[in-house]
Amino acid sequence: MQRRVIDTLYIDAMVLADEARSYFDEGGRSDREALDPLVRVAFSCESLKVTTRLMHVIAWLLTQRAVDAGEMAPREALDPSRRLGSAPLSEPAALSAMPAAARQLIEASADLHRRVARLDDAQADEAEAFVSPVRSMHDRLAMAF
Repeated sequence: MQRRVIDTLYIDAMVLADEARSYFDEGGRSDREALDPLVRVAFSCESLKVTTRLMHVIAWLLTQRAVDAGEMAPREALDPSRRLGSAPLSEPAALSAMPAAARQLIEASADLHRRVARLDDAQADEAEAFVSPVRSMHDRLAMAF
């Protein structure tokens, strides 16, 4: 089940990344040009936020796929540096000023990041529950010597 979830999320992330690239690079050009200068800056910032969210998600999913393929030890995937990166938040006022297509991509990237964050948190909780007794014993042994 875990592999199917990861594979489905990976496909969703890649499709969304392609849609976002297409829109923010080319398709949204007329939308962007129709905006006031200040909103145009916010539009550019939001496109970077979408990219950041998606790249964090894709990196995390690739790590999970590497573990599943045996290319990485599960323990390595639990390293804090391999946890899902935080997502930059979009301000509601900025979102309301965005064209509908941009708003849809922004919200979709935030939703995907939230879903993957729940998996990342659950995985970290499981790892902590599993590792804590071992770490506790290791710490006690280290103090004894």
